[in-house]
Amino acid sequence: MERLQKVIAASGITSRRKAEVMISEGRVTVNGETITEQGYKVKRGDIIEVDGEQIQKENKVYFVMNKPKKSVCTLDDEFDRKTVVSLVKCDERIFTVGRLDYDTSGVLILTNDGEFANQLIHPKYHIPKTYEVIIDGILTTEQIKALEKGVVLDDGIQTLPAKLRVKNKDFDHQKTRFDITIKEGRNRQIKRMMEVYGHTVTSLHRKSLGFLTVSDMSQGEYRILKPHEVKMLRRLALEGEQKTK
Repeated sequence: MERLQKVIAASGITSRRKAEVMISEGRVTVNGETITEQGYKVKRGDIIEVDGEQIQKENKVYFVMNKPKKSVCTLDDEFDRKTVVSLVKCDERIFTVGRLDYDTSGVLILTNDGEFANQLIHPKYHIPKTYEVIIDGILTTEQIKALEKGVVLDDGIQTLPAKLRVKNKDFDHQKTRFDITIKEGRNRQIKRMMEVYGHTVTSLHRKSLGFLTVSDMSQGEYRILKPHEVKMLRRLALEGEQKTK
């Protein structure tokens, strides 16, 4: 048996939070009976209607994309910028798992499976993410050690330990290119980590998410995740959760 709001959200018609509002407003029936109780549990075969329309179970779909620069991860954009969802030919209502900034490219997962998405982005699941970064400025040895240990961001939160590998220091143009692996997904985290030392990120590309890479895909290209890849990502998230306990 599953909670009613979870089943409604899984159908793809709305989010779980909005489903709870619909239930409290008396807009949901189960087997013809109006349900207003939050947490009400339904069983397989129950007929659920929202505003008089029976919900249908939505097929779960999973995609991985090499997100192109100059695109946004929101479903709609007030400035009419290109959205990554619009690039995917899919009948289901999908959304991005987490977000990459407008000017950031790289590995991005899209799905309509809210539970799966939560496993990948929730703070308690530590899935490693590797970024290729170019900054204005030269990273010092002391700064590298501090970044790997964890730095305090502008909101007072200290980042978890990271791994950083410098690929090139261009002293003539005062630029540093490096790979950094983190296990968090805080808003603009890489850029904010660099801002701690007054460095500006000029290029940011997510090379990998766990074992997933897009090195063989051009920007904007996407493919369906294989079933074993979905299972491996779930397992990776579970392993990350257990390591934090």
